[in-house]
Amino acid sequence: MSSSAYYIQECPTCGRTLQVRVEYLGKKVSCQHCGAEFQAFDPSSAEPVPVDSGLSLLARAEDLLNRAARATSSA
Repeated sequence: MSSSAYYIQECPTCGRTLQVRVEYLGKKVSCQHCGAEFQAFDPSSAEPVPVDSGLSLLARAEDLLNRAARATSSA
């Protein structure tokens, strides 16, 4: 019996951590939690994160929080 290789990907809609089979890379998959469809990609690869990914939203939020913290500390 063969075992499948998995990687971890965040659902861009609900943010849940998902185990996605490697053979689904580049294909449309559905989140088992919220039902959202998105393209499977490997976040550890050199490929850019899709714009609609929750990862890019979290990075933007962190950047804005850091800017606000710097502005508050320098005032």
